Amino acid sequence: MSDISQSFDEFIKTHDKPILVDFWASWCGPCQMMAPILANLAKEWKGRITIIKVDTEAKPHLSQQYAIASIPTMILFKNGMEAYRVSGAMPLAQLKVVLSEFV
Repeated sequence: MSDISQSFDEFIKTHDKPILVDFWASWCGPCQMMAPILANLAKEWKGRITIIKVDTEAKPHLSQQYAIASIPTMILFKNGMEAYRVSGAMPLAQLKVVLSEFV
């Protein structure tokens, strides 16, 4: 368990571009709604941002570490630090507006 957390934390700290982490679960309807939106964002902003998904059921220690109270929660990390956090589903256009300040 600690190895996974350490490698996740190391990735967040050493990655060369902003990372959007989507904390989700397979049973979560709003999470399922966000999946294609995040896929589109990944295509449109390829090279500008890295998007990774963390299944809160499979990695509960990461959910606890980042105090995930509801899903979906998306956290944007920049230069190894949390720069922005949002919970709930939102349209692609709105997501791009809020993230464009950081990316």
